[in-house]
Amino acid sequence: MTVSTEGMKLNWGSRTLRASVELLSSMRFSISLLTVICIASVIGTVLKQQEPLGNYVNQFGPFWAQVFSLVSLNTVYSAWWFLLILAFLVISTSLCIARNAPKILHDLNQLKENLREQSLKAFGHRAEGALTESPEVAARRIGQTLVQGGWRVKLQQRPSGWMVAAKKGAVNKLGYIAAHSAIVLVCVGGLLDGDMIVRAQMLLHGKSTYTGGGLIADVPAKHRLSDSNPTFRANLLVSEGSQASVAILNQPGGVLLQELPFSIELKKFIVEYYSTGMPKLFASDIVIHDKETGDKIPARVEVNHPASYKGVEIYQSSFDDGGSSVTLKAVPMAAASKPFEIQGTIGSSSSLARGQSEGAEKLTLEYTALRVINVENFASGTSMGGAGVDVRKVDLRQAINARLGSANKTTTQKELRNVGPSVSYKLRDAAGQAREYQNYMLPIRMDSAADSPAPAVFLMGVRETPADAFQYLRLPADLEGGMDTFLRVRAALADPIQREAAVRRYAAQAMGSDKPELAGQLATSASRALALFAGSDAVAAPGVAPASLAKNSAGLQAISDFMEANVPEAERNRAGDVLIRILNGVLFDLTQTTRVQAGLKPLPQDEKTQAFMSQMVLSLSDAYHYPAPMAFQLKDFTQVQASVFQVARAPGKTIVYLGCAFLILGVFAMLYVRERRVWVWLAPAGGNPDNAFDASYATMALSTNRKTMDGDKEFDMLKTKLLQVPL
Repeated sequence: MTVSTEGMKLNWGSRTLRASVELLSSMRFSISLLTVICIASVIGTVLKQQEPLGNYVNQFGPFWAQVFSLVSLNTVYSAWWFLLILAFLVISTSLCIARNAPKILHDLNQLKENLREQSLKAFGHRAEGALTESPEVAARRIGQTLVQGGWRVKLQQRPSGWMVAAKKGAVNKLGYIAAHSAIVLVCVGGLLDGDMIVRAQMLLHGKSTYTGGGLIADVPAKHRLSDSNPTFRANLLVSEGSQASVAILNQPGGVLLQELPFSIELKKFIVEYYSTGMPKLFASDIVIHDKETGDKIPARVEVNHPASYKGVEIYQSSFDDGGSSVTLKAVPMAAASKPFEIQGTIGSSSSLARGQSEGAEKLTLEYTALRVINVENFASGTSMGGAGVDVRKVDLRQAINARLGSANKTTTQKELRNVGPSVSYKLRDAAGQAREYQNYMLPIRMDSAADSPAPAVFLMGVRETPADAFQYLRLPADLEGGMDTFLRVRAALADPIQREAAVRRYAAQAMGSDKPELAGQLATSASRALALFAGSDAVAAPGVAPASLAKNSAGLQAISDFMEANVPEAERNRAGDVLIRILNGVLFDLTQTTRVQAGLKPLPQDEKTQAFMSQMVLSLSDAYHYPAPMAFQLKDFTQVQASVFQVARAPGKTIVYLGCAFLILGVFAMLYVRERRVWVWLAPAGGNPDNAFDASYATMALSTNRKTMDGDKEFDMLKTKLLQVPL
């Protein structure tokens, strides 16, 4: 029997109804729906689901973000059209099973013993031979041999002889029913565990999504689902030492609150890391408090090891900050800013006073994240510490060998180091615009060599949007391990009196008292260079409007603009070298003076001091372009961990598991079990004078649903056993 791809054909009703039922119950319609579901699932896997709209705008742009929202590609698995396709697939596949299952079940018991003897000669596998037994004896012998081989056998006596009919591998057809039933079961389980029941409650019980903020206790009842909700999958965040009993169910356009029949108390959150900084283990020691009985049930939840209570599965989803407290120190980046300390909690915000924010406008400091462990790769060739590849030194053979062999090989060198805690925050202006910042608490040595003179630096990152990478300002750490030397020089540069005093000291030391004219010229050049660097003497380059100098006319860029505007091109290199040497000398004098004034010993005249001053000049130049009047350094913190659980009540899980088992059995039966049928027609030898009186003549044929080499071998074996024909 061949399975038909056509649908049910009704003998009643209108033509449109008959055509609709035929299409809906046809196998081609089911395959089309399954193809659409597969494509939609691929989209749902590639495109992150249920992300905030801003994330899609940053990654794909406003047009495609709007398209994704309109077609619900950002919530594929809960989209109405996806659920509708699932429902149609269930109906269509069920009708296909209902149409073909009776034929398959009826065919299981049919050995087709009524096949005519002339039809055996039309089979591809056929054989003939003379036997020394009578037809009845031969038929019983052949039947017994087939039964011993696991065949179902039926003997039929006819007036002209005996027909032996046998069948094996009938499970192949049951595989069709099992595989198609699996599709129905999986889809039904998906519908039960999906958003269909939640959508029904929103439609029938007047529930609606919540888009506001505030405390969970203040959310009205119309945005809450009862603890008797038969199916849900929500997220629950619990901080160490606290309890929670209301989970968040994300929905398009807002959230719903899911009441739980119990509350979860997080006693301790445990996290272990690999050397790469990736989490190796995170687990939660919890206590489940039953609201009805008051029982307290301790449990441990790990990844892939959930806890279960009252039909609700508690999964370890991830972890987050539970409201860590941080103390930040403001690092002035503008002359009018003053250092101060501020305390806050991750997830909260603080308003900066007008004097603290340079008096320009009121800023809001939002504490976004605290990371205690930051593992970075400092191997040569990486973005943090390496240089580019010299194409003249590329060895093709070595490159190929590096990629062959063991799967654990890697061409990327790794030198992983934990660089300590970091804090992330946002500074939001009065218009609501914000930049994101990430600053490290400890100075980081970028060069891994132990004898390197390069100083450790404080990294202060900034980016405009979440889609951008952080750009870091590097502030050199002084002999005391802090950035106070940088801050004192930065403040001294903003004071004209200290600048002029440093220029006089530098000129007198460089020229001596016996050359007053040269000392005066040097003082003039040094004063001009330092004023340009400090941003108090901006000079416009050709074609540059003076108004555009307000922000960028400081640091090394200001000196470059001055050179382009006032020095002929042929002399710029020489003049630039002179100005930079003068600038370095004055800044070194300013650094030494500020250290002495602070009661510290001057920097020694060695290679490390030279490297320190080189980084100091670059940092001072870059600091003028820092987009905020201050940066915030992490001074102290008290970490509070939080665990993110996924709580789920999934009645369709058992149905899906059953469907998966059916699918495995069905696919195995259809692919690895072959249905075979054997017929042997035994007729008296009749008019052949060479045979004895009880001799017979046999005609044998074999039919299989798939032509394979195993089928050829099996036929040859049967031919030898049944007809006693040598191979």
